Amino acid sequence: MAHRSLPDLWSTLATVDAVHGPYYLLMHGLFAVLTYADPLLVMRLPSVLAMAAATAGVVLLGSRLAGPGPGLLAGFAFALLPAVQRYAQEGRSYAMVCALVVWATYALVRTVSARRACSWDWAGYGTLMSAACLLHEFAVLALAVHAMAVPRGARRGWAIASAGVVVTLAPLAALSTSQSQQVAWIGVDAGAYVSFLVVSALGVVCARTLPRRPTRPVDLRRLALALLVVPSVLLMLLSVVQPLYVDRYVLYGNAGLALLMGAALHRLGPSRWMRAAAAVAVLTLVPTTLQLRDTTSRTDDVTAVARAIQVLGEPGDGVLYMPQRRRVWSLPYPAAVRGLHDLALDRTPVASRTLYGTEVSATGIRARMLNSSRIVAVGDPDGEPLDRGAQEAVKRDVLATFFEGCVTRRVQGARITLYARPGEC
Repeated sequence: MAHRSLPDLWSTLATVDAVHGPYYLLMHGLFAVLTYADPLLVMRLPSVLAMAAATAGVVLLGSRLAGPGPGLLAGFAFALLPAVQRYAQEGRSYAMVCALVVWATYALVRTVSARRACSWDWAGYGTLMSAACLLHEFAVLALAVHAMAVPRGARRGWAIASAGVVVTLAPLAALSTSQSQQVAWIGVDAGAYVSFLVVSALGVVCARTLPRRPTRPVDLRRLALALLVVPSVLLMLLSVVQPLYVDRYVLYGNAGLALLMGAALHRLGPSRWMRAAAAVAVLTLVPTTLQLRDTTSRTDDVTAVARAIQVLGEPGDGVLYMPQRRRVWSLPYPAAVRGLHDLALDRTPVASRTLYGTEVSATGIRARMLNSSRIVAVGDPDGEPLDRGAQEAVKRDVLATFFEGCVTRRVQGARITLYARPGEC
Protein backbone atom coordinates (compact mmCIF):
# COMPACT_ATOMS: atom_id res chain seq x y z
CA MET A 1 0.00 0.00 0.00
CA ALA A 2 2.79 2.44 0.88
CA HIS A 3 4.49 1.91 -2.48
CA ARG A 4 1.39 2.73 -4.52
CA SER A 5 1.17 6.12 -6.19
CA LEU A 6 -0.81 8.72 -4.29
CA PRO A 7 -3.75 8.66 -6.76
CA ASP A 8 -3.92 4.85 -6.56
CA LEU A 9 -3.61 4.92 -2.79
CA TRP A 10 -6.31 7.57 -2.47
CA SER A 11 -8.69 5.63 -4.72
CA THR A 12 -8.08 2.43 -2.76
CA LEU A 13 -8.78 4.11 0.57
CA ALA A 14 -12.11 5.33 -0.74
CA THR A 15 -13.33 1.73 -0.80
CA VAL A 16 -11.18 -0.20 1.68
CA ASP A 17 -8.80 0.24 4.63
CA ALA A 18 -9.48 3.94 5.19
CA VAL A 19 -8.90 3.34 8.90
CA HIS A 20 -5.19 2.83 8.13
CA GLY A 21 -5.03 5.58 5.50
CA PRO A 22 -2.99 8.12 7.50
CA TYR A 23 -0.49 5.41 8.40
CA TYR A 24 -0.13 4.37 4.76
CA LEU A 25 0.41 8.01 3.76
CA LEU A 26 3.06 8.42 6.44
CA MET A 27 4.89 5.30 5.29
CA HIS A 28 4.54 6.38 1.66
CA GLY A 29 6.45 9.54 2.56
CA LEU A 30 9.13 7.64 4.46
CA PHE A 31 9.72 5.22 1.59
CA ALA A 32 9.93 8.16 -0.81
CA VAL A 33 12.58 9.86 1.32
CA LEU A 34 14.55 6.71 2.24
CA THR A 35 14.58 5.33 -1.30
CA TYR A 36 17.79 3.32 -1.02
CA ALA A 37 17.38 1.98 2.50
CA ASP A 38 16.41 -1.60 3.33
CA PRO A 39 12.59 -1.60 3.06
CA LEU A 40 12.23 -3.75 6.19
CA LEU A 41 14.30 -1.19 8.09
CA VAL A 42 12.12 1.66 6.81
CA MET A 43 8.95 -0.25 7.69
CA ARG A 44 9.99 -1.18 11.23
CA LEU A 45 12.11 1.77 12.33
CA PRO A 46 9.12 4.04 13.13
CA SER A 47 7.79 1.43 15.57
CA VAL A 48 11.16 1.06 17.30
CA LEU A 49 11.55 4.82 17.67
CA ALA A 50 7.94 5.20 18.76
CA MET A 51 8.27 2.67 21.57
CA ALA A 52 11.49 4.35 22.69
CA ALA A 53 9.57 7.64 22.78
CA ALA A 54 6.67 5.98 24.61
CA THR A 55 9.09 4.63 27.23
CA ALA A 56 10.53 8.10 27.74
CA GLY A 57 7.01 9.47 28.06
CA VAL A 58 6.15 6.89 30.72
CA VAL A 59 9.27 7.89 32.68
CA LEU A 60 8.36 11.58 32.54
CA LEU A 61 4.72 10.90 33.34
CA GLY A 62 5.62 8.75 36.34
CA SER A 63 8.15 11.33 37.51
CA ARG A 64 5.59 14.12 37.42
CA LEU A 65 2.90 12.06 39.15
CA ALA A 66 5.01 10.29 41.79
CA GLY A 67 8.65 11.34 41.56
CA PRO A 68 11.83 10.41 39.64
CA GLY A 69 12.27 7.00 41.27
CA PRO A 70 8.79 5.68 40.45
CA GLY A 71 9.07 7.21 36.98
CA LEU A 72 12.33 5.44 36.19
CA LEU A 73 11.00 2.11 37.47
CA ALA A 74 7.84 2.58 35.41
CA GLY A 75 9.98 3.07 32.31
CA PHE A 76 11.87 -0.16 32.98
CA ALA A 77 8.62 -2.03 33.58
CA PHE A 78 7.07 -0.64 30.39
CA ALA A 79 10.02 -1.64 28.21
CA LEU A 80 9.93 -5.22 29.57
CA LEU A 81 6.23 -5.83 28.93
CA PRO A 82 5.80 -8.50 26.21
CA ALA A 83 3.19 -6.53 24.26
CA VAL A 84 5.49 -3.50 24.18
CA GLN A 85 8.41 -5.61 22.94
CA ARG A 86 6.26 -7.20 20.25
CA TYR A 87 4.83 -4.06 18.72
CA ALA A 88 8.18 -2.28 18.87
CA GLN A 89 9.22 -4.80 16.20
CA GLU A 90 6.20 -4.73 13.89
CA GLY A 91 5.74 -2.45 10.91
CA ARG A 92 2.31 -1.27 12.00
CA SER A 93 0.78 1.86 13.51
CA TYR A 94 0.19 0.61 17.06
CA ALA A 95 3.55 1.63 18.56
CA MET A 96 3.12 5.17 17.24
CA VAL A 97 -0.42 5.33 18.60
CA CYS A 98 0.85 4.18 21.98
CA ALA A 99 3.58 6.84 22.02
CA LEU A 100 1.18 9.61 21.02
CA VAL A 101 -1.37 8.66 23.70
CA VAL A 102 1.36 8.51 26.36
CA TRP A 103 2.70 11.92 25.38
CA ALA A 104 -0.81 13.35 25.14
CA THR A 105 -1.43 12.10 28.67
CA TYR A 106 1.81 13.72 29.81
CA ALA A 107 0.79 16.98 28.10
CA LEU A 108 -2.57 16.81 29.89
CA VAL A 109 -0.99 16.26 33.31
CA ARG A 110 1.54 19.01 32.70
CA THR A 111 -1.17 21.43 31.57
CA VAL A 112 -3.55 20.85 34.48
CA SER A 113 -0.60 21.06 36.93
CA ALA A 114 0.46 24.45 35.64
CA ARG A 115 -0.71 27.49 37.54
CA ARG A 116 -1.71 29.20 34.33
CA ALA A 117 -2.53 26.90 31.46
CA CYS A 118 -2.74 28.76 28.16
CA SER A 119 -4.54 27.85 24.97
CA TRP A 120 -1.25 26.68 23.42
CA ASP A 121 -0.91 24.03 26.12
CA TRP A 122 -4.35 22.66 25.31
CA ALA A 123 -3.60 22.91 21.58
CA GLY A 124 -0.53 20.73 22.08
CA TYR A 125 -2.59 18.14 23.93
CA GLY A 126 -5.29 18.20 21.26
CA THR A 127 -2.74 17.87 18.45
CA LEU A 128 -1.16 14.78 20.01
CA MET A 129 -4.53 13.13 20.62
CA SER A 130 -5.73 13.98 17.12
CA ALA A 131 -2.62 12.42 15.59
CA ALA A 132 -3.13 9.27 17.69
CA CYS A 133 -6.78 8.98 16.66
CA LEU A 134 -6.00 9.48 12.97
CA LEU A 135 -3.44 6.67 13.10
CA HIS A 136 -5.96 4.42 14.84
CA GLU A 137 -9.50 5.42 15.70
CA PHE A 138 -9.71 3.52 18.99
CA ALA A 139 -7.18 5.92 20.49
CA VAL A 140 -10.25 8.10 21.02
CA LEU A 141 -11.12 5.85 23.97
CA ALA A 142 -8.25 7.49 25.85
CA LEU A 143 -10.39 10.63 26.02
CA ALA A 144 -12.64 8.78 28.49
CA VAL A 145 -9.56 8.13 30.64
CA HIS A 146 -8.54 11.76 30.53
CA ALA A 147 -12.07 12.85 31.41
CA MET A 148 -11.78 10.88 34.64
CA ALA A 149 -8.40 12.41 35.49
CA VAL A 150 -9.00 16.10 34.72
CA PRO A 151 -9.65 18.21 37.84
CA ARG A 152 -12.75 20.34 37.91
CA GLY A 153 -10.97 23.63 37.28
CA ALA A 154 -9.43 22.41 34.02
CA ARG A 155 -12.50 20.76 32.52
CA ARG A 156 -13.45 23.62 30.25
CA GLY A 157 -10.07 23.71 28.51
CA TRP A 158 -10.02 19.93 28.22
CA ALA A 159 -13.56 19.84 26.80
CA ILE A 160 -12.67 22.33 24.06
CA ALA A 161 -9.51 20.42 23.14
CA SER A 162 -11.38 17.10 23.14
CA ALA A 163 -14.11 18.52 20.93
CA GLY A 164 -11.41 19.48 18.44
CA VAL A 165 -10.10 15.90 18.51
CA VAL A 166 -13.56 14.47 17.83
CA VAL A 167 -14.20 16.93 14.98
CA THR A 168 -10.83 16.06 13.43
CA LEU A 169 -11.57 12.34 13.62
CA ALA A 170 -15.19 12.51 12.46
CA PRO A 171 -14.64 12.40 8.63
CA LEU A 172 -12.30 9.40 8.87
CA ALA A 173 -14.64 7.66 11.30
CA ALA A 174 -17.60 8.18 8.96
CA LEU A 175 -15.68 6.77 5.99
CA SER A 176 -14.29 3.79 7.88
CA THR A 177 -17.72 2.95 9.28
CA SER A 178 -18.91 2.39 5.71
CA GLN A 179 -16.10 -0.15 5.40
CA SER A 180 -17.01 -2.03 8.59
CA GLN A 181 -16.85 -5.38 6.82
CA GLN A 182 -13.10 -5.18 7.37
CA VAL A 183 -13.53 -6.05 11.05
CA ALA A 184 -15.82 -8.99 10.32
CA TRP A 185 -12.88 -11.31 11.02
CA ILE A 186 -12.82 -10.34 14.72
CA GLY A 187 -14.35 -12.95 16.97
CA VAL A 188 -14.61 -13.48 20.70
CA ASP A 189 -11.15 -14.55 21.87
CA ALA A 190 -11.56 -16.03 25.35
CA GLY A 191 -7.79 -16.00 25.87
CA ALA A 192 -7.62 -12.26 25.29
CA TYR A 193 -10.35 -11.64 27.84
CA VAL A 194 -8.65 -13.85 30.43
CA SER A 195 -5.34 -12.11 29.79
CA PHE A 196 -7.00 -8.73 30.33
CA LEU A 197 -8.47 -9.89 33.65
CA VAL A 198 -5.08 -11.15 34.85
CA VAL A 199 -3.29 -7.94 33.87
CA SER A 200 -6.05 -5.81 35.42
CA ALA A 201 -5.80 -7.80 38.66
CA LEU A 202 -2.06 -7.14 38.73
CA GLY A 203 -2.74 -3.44 38.24
CA VAL A 204 -5.27 -3.40 41.08
CA VAL A 205 -2.82 -5.16 43.41
CA CYS A 206 -0.15 -2.57 42.60
CA ALA A 207 -2.64 0.27 43.10
CA ARG A 208 -3.58 -1.06 46.55
CA THR A 209 -0.01 -0.49 47.73
CA LEU A 210 -0.07 3.20 46.83
CA PRO A 211 -1.25 6.06 49.04
CA ARG A 212 -3.69 8.67 47.87
CA ARG A 213 -2.17 12.04 47.07
CA PRO A 214 -5.00 14.57 47.39
CA THR A 215 -2.59 17.49 47.02
CA ARG A 216 -1.66 16.56 43.45
CA PRO A 217 -3.91 17.79 40.60
CA VAL A 218 -3.87 14.32 39.02
CA ASP A 219 -3.75 11.15 41.11
CA LEU A 220 -1.47 8.44 39.70
CA ARG A 221 -3.65 5.57 40.92
CA ARG A 222 -6.77 6.97 39.33
CA LEU A 223 -5.15 7.88 36.02
CA ALA A 224 -3.07 4.70 35.63
CA LEU A 225 -5.90 2.32 36.55
CA ALA A 226 -8.25 4.12 34.19
CA LEU A 227 -5.67 3.95 31.38
CA LEU A 228 -5.22 0.23 31.97
CA VAL A 229 -8.89 -0.73 32.31
CA VAL A 230 -11.30 1.78 30.76
CA PRO A 231 -10.37 1.60 27.03
CA SER A 232 -10.46 -2.20 27.06
CA VAL A 233 -13.77 -2.32 28.94
CA LEU A 234 -15.35 0.17 26.54
CA LEU A 235 -14.18 -1.91 23.59
CA MET A 236 -15.58 -5.05 25.22
CA LEU A 237 -18.93 -3.35 25.74
CA LEU A 238 -19.00 -2.37 22.07
CA SER A 239 -18.23 -6.00 21.26
CA VAL A 240 -21.66 -6.98 22.57
CA VAL A 241 -23.04 -5.48 19.36
CA GLN A 242 -20.09 -6.26 17.05
CA PRO A 243 -16.91 -8.08 18.20
CA LEU A 244 -14.19 -5.42 18.22
CA TYR A 245 -11.90 -6.25 21.13
CA VAL A 246 -8.34 -6.89 20.03
CA ASP A 247 -5.70 -6.12 22.65
CA ARG A 248 -3.38 -4.26 20.26
CA TYR A 249 -6.16 -1.75 19.57
CA VAL A 250 -5.67 -0.48 23.12
CA LEU A 251 -1.94 -1.15 23.40
CA TYR A 252 -1.47 2.17 25.19
CA GLY A 253 -3.17 0.66 28.26
CA ASN A 254 0.17 -0.99 29.04
CA ALA A 255 1.46 2.44 30.05
CA GLY A 256 -1.07 2.45 32.90
CA LEU A 257 0.14 -0.95 34.12
CA ALA A 258 3.77 0.20 33.96
CA LEU A 259 3.01 3.35 35.98
CA LEU A 260 1.34 1.28 38.70
CA MET A 261 4.16 -1.24 38.75
CA GLY A 262 6.84 1.44 38.93
CA ALA A 263 5.14 3.29 41.77
CA ALA A 264 4.46 0.06 43.70
CA LEU A 265 8.05 -1.16 43.34
CA HIS A 266 9.39 2.16 44.55
CA ARG A 267 7.04 2.26 47.53
CA LEU A 268 7.96 -1.26 48.63
CA GLY A 269 11.58 -0.15 48.65
CA PRO A 270 14.91 -1.68 47.69
CA SER A 271 14.73 -4.53 50.19
CA ARG A 272 16.53 -7.82 49.56
CA TRP A 273 13.17 -9.50 48.99
CA MET A 274 12.12 -6.90 46.43
CA ARG A 275 15.41 -7.17 44.54
CA ALA A 276 15.03 -10.94 44.41
CA ALA A 277 11.41 -10.66 43.23
CA ALA A 278 12.42 -8.20 40.50
CA ALA A 279 15.24 -10.49 39.36
CA VAL A 280 12.85 -13.46 39.20
CA ALA A 281 10.31 -11.42 37.21
CA VAL A 282 12.94 -10.36 34.67
CA LEU A 283 14.28 -13.92 34.33
CA THR A 284 10.73 -15.21 33.87
CA LEU A 285 10.32 -12.85 30.91
CA VAL A 286 13.51 -14.04 29.18
CA PRO A 287 11.85 -16.98 27.34
CA THR A 288 9.04 -14.70 26.16
CA THR A 289 11.53 -12.04 25.10
CA LEU A 290 13.49 -14.55 23.04
CA GLN A 291 10.37 -16.11 21.54
CA LEU A 292 9.10 -12.69 20.46
CA ARG A 293 12.25 -12.38 18.34
CA ASP A 294 11.57 -15.61 16.48
CA THR A 295 9.35 -16.09 13.43
CA THR A 296 7.21 -18.60 15.33
CA SER A 297 5.78 -15.75 17.42
CA ARG A 298 4.00 -14.31 14.38
CA THR A 299 0.80 -15.37 12.67
CA ASP A 300 2.64 -16.32 9.51
CA ASP A 301 6.13 -16.32 7.99
CA VAL A 302 5.83 -14.65 4.59
CA THR A 303 9.49 -15.22 3.76
CA ALA A 304 9.06 -18.97 4.30
CA VAL A 305 5.90 -18.95 2.18
CA ALA A 306 7.77 -17.30 -0.70
CA ARG A 307 10.63 -19.78 -0.37
CA ALA A 308 8.24 -22.76 -0.44
CA ILE A 309 6.51 -21.45 -3.58
CA GLN A 310 9.88 -21.10 -5.31
CA VAL A 311 10.89 -24.64 -4.36
CA LEU A 312 7.63 -26.29 -5.46
CA GLY A 313 6.74 -24.22 -8.51
CA GLU A 314 8.26 -24.39 -11.97
CA PRO A 315 7.86 -21.92 -14.86
CA GLY A 316 4.50 -22.48 -16.52
CA ASP A 317 2.80 -23.88 -13.40
CA GLY A 318 -0.37 -22.33 -12.09
CA VAL A 319 -0.59 -20.75 -8.65
CA LEU A 320 -3.80 -20.55 -6.66
CA TYR A 321 -4.47 -18.59 -3.47
CA MET A 322 -6.99 -20.18 -1.13
CA PRO A 323 -8.60 -17.88 -0.08
CA GLN A 324 -7.80 -14.95 -2.34
CA ARG A 325 -6.64 -12.70 0.50
CA ARG A 326 -3.58 -14.95 0.78
CA ARG A 327 -2.33 -13.35 -2.43
CA VAL A 328 -0.89 -10.74 -0.10
CA TRP A 329 1.81 -13.26 0.86
CA SER A 330 3.38 -12.98 -2.60
CA LEU A 331 3.27 -9.19 -2.87
CA PRO A 332 6.51 -8.52 -0.92
CA TYR A 333 8.38 -11.20 -2.91
CA PRO A 334 7.22 -11.02 -6.56
CA ALA A 335 10.22 -13.07 -7.68
CA ALA A 336 8.75 -16.09 -5.90
CA VAL A 337 5.84 -16.28 -8.36
CA ARG A 338 7.64 -15.07 -11.46
CA GLY A 339 6.88 -17.50 -14.28
CA LEU A 340 3.78 -18.87 -12.53
CA HIS A 341 0.26 -18.16 -13.77
CA ASP A 342 -2.15 -16.74 -11.20
CA LEU A 343 -5.12 -18.84 -12.29
CA ALA A 344 -7.85 -16.90 -10.47
CA LEU A 345 -6.60 -13.34 -10.91
CA ASP A 346 -8.71 -10.88 -12.86
CA ARG A 347 -7.14 -7.54 -11.93
CA THR A 348 -4.07 -6.94 -9.78
CA PRO A 349 -4.37 -5.19 -6.39
CA VAL A 350 -3.04 -1.93 -7.83
CA ALA A 351 -5.14 -2.06 -11.01
CA SER A 352 -8.32 -2.91 -9.09
CA ARG A 353 -7.41 -0.52 -6.26
CA THR A 354 -8.06 -3.21 -3.68
CA LEU A 355 -5.91 -4.95 -1.09
CA TYR A 356 -5.75 -8.40 -2.70
CA GLY A 357 -6.86 -7.93 -6.31
CA THR A 358 -10.04 -9.21 -7.89
CA GLU A 359 -10.69 -12.70 -9.23
CA VAL A 360 -12.62 -14.03 -12.20
CA SER A 361 -15.90 -15.86 -11.75
CA ALA A 362 -16.11 -19.42 -10.44
CA THR A 363 -16.68 -20.63 -13.99
CA GLY A 364 -13.57 -18.82 -15.18
CA ILE A 365 -11.48 -20.25 -12.35
CA ARG A 366 -12.67 -23.77 -13.18
CA ALA A 367 -11.78 -23.40 -16.86
CA ARG A 368 -8.31 -22.06 -16.11
CA MET A 369 -7.60 -24.81 -13.59
CA LEU A 370 -8.66 -27.54 -16.02
CA ASN A 371 -6.23 -26.12 -18.60
CA SER A 372 -3.36 -26.56 -16.15
CA SER A 373 -1.39 -29.72 -15.44
CA ARG A 374 0.37 -28.53 -12.26
CA ILE A 375 -0.93 -26.09 -9.64
CA VAL A 376 0.77 -24.66 -6.56
CA ALA A 377 -1.98 -24.05 -3.97
CA VAL A 378 -1.10 -21.47 -1.33
CA GLY A 379 -3.55 -21.63 1.55
CA ASP A 380 -4.30 -21.54 5.23
CA PRO A 381 -2.90 -24.16 7.60
CA ASP A 382 -4.95 -27.17 8.67
CA GLY A 383 -7.86 -26.41 10.96
CA GLU A 384 -8.72 -22.96 9.61
CA PRO A 385 -12.38 -22.36 8.63
CA LEU A 386 -13.10 -22.61 4.92
CA ASP A 387 -14.39 -19.62 2.97
CA ARG A 388 -17.87 -20.40 1.63
CA GLY A 389 -17.82 -18.24 -1.52
CA ALA A 390 -18.44 -19.83 -4.90
CA GLN A 391 -14.94 -18.98 -6.15
CA GLU A 392 -13.26 -20.60 -3.16
CA ALA A 393 -15.53 -23.63 -3.34
CA VAL A 394 -14.72 -24.30 -6.99
CA LYS A 395 -10.98 -24.16 -6.27
CA ARG A 396 -11.35 -26.91 -3.67
CA ASP A 397 -13.72 -28.99 -5.81
CA VAL A 398 -11.53 -28.99 -8.94
CA LEU A 399 -8.39 -29.85 -6.98
CA ALA A 400 -10.17 -32.72 -5.20
CA THR A 401 -11.75 -34.09 -8.40
CA PHE A 402 -9.12 -33.67 -11.10
CA PHE A 403 -5.80 -33.39 -9.25
CA GLU A 404 -3.81 -35.17 -6.58
CA GLY A 405 -1.50 -33.69 -4.00
CA CYS A 406 2.16 -34.39 -4.75
CA VAL A 407 4.03 -32.67 -1.93
CA THR A 408 3.10 -30.26 0.85
CA ARG A 409 5.26 -27.74 2.67
CA ARG A 410 3.92 -26.49 6.00
CA VAL A 411 5.40 -23.24 7.24
CA GLN A 412 4.37 -20.86 9.98
CA GLY A 413 0.74 -19.93 9.30
CA ALA A 414 0.47 -21.46 5.82
CA ARG A 415 0.29 -24.66 3.80
CA ILE A 416 1.70 -24.82 0.26
CA THR A 417 0.83 -27.89 -1.82
CA LEU A 418 1.87 -28.87 -5.32
CA TYR A 419 -0.97 -30.57 -7.22
CA ALA A 420 -0.70 -32.50 -10.49
CA ARG A 421 -2.90 -34.68 -12.64
CA PRO A 422 -3.34 -38.21 -11.26
CA GLY A 423 -0.21 -40.27 -11.88
CA GLU A 424 1.91 -37.28 -12.94
CA CYS A 425 3.41 -36.26 -9.61
